[in-house]
Amino acid sequence: MSSALIAEHFAAHRKVVDQSAEQLSEQAETVARKLVEALKEGRKVLAFGNGGSAAQASHLVGELMGRFAMTRQPFPAIALASDGGTVTCISNDFSYEALFERQLQALAQPGDLAFGFTTSGRSENVRRGIAMAHKQGAVTVAVTGAAGLLGGTPDHLLAVPSDSTAHVQEIHLMLLHVWCKYIDQNLGKV
Repeated sequence: MSSALIAEHFAAHRKVVDQSAEQLSEQAETVARKLVEALKEGRKVLAFGNGGSAAQASHLVGELMGRFAMTRQPFPAIALASDGGTVTCISNDFSYEALFERQLQALAQPGDLAFGFTTSGRSENVRRGIAMAHKQGAVTVAVTGAAGLLGGTPDHLLAVPSDSTAHVQEIHLMLLHVWCKYIDQNLGKV
């Protein structure tokens, strides 16, 4: 790997970070406030996505149930792609497109927060999951790339201004860490 390739990636990353800070700060803060409100009320977080986005969803859940920067009470959160038996059952018996929709029909309740991560914005199972969570009364958050959530209407959309999967995922990680920092500051007392 050449140093020019590394420098190019970091320069592109900085550009996306700057654009995201400018374009997404207000929505990110709104979602942070919604998270704190929901967790104060004993609501849960349901997070989902495919591949790297499933890993981001799992990362968010781990920070909520474990800890971010400080030890505090654990909060109820579920990563919907983490249970292999459920994933394969629903995918086999219904369809992969129904994977998150079916789980959210069973789990989402009014006031919960449902986070759908998709870098492309084209994941049909994420779109259907967001729609079902909304139908169940949950607050829906789509965390996407520049395209947004194609065919979906989440309550909150954080569309990273990039088409590069790598850079979109990097900003998704930064967003979830900002949300966890906000939770620590507002709900950090054990």
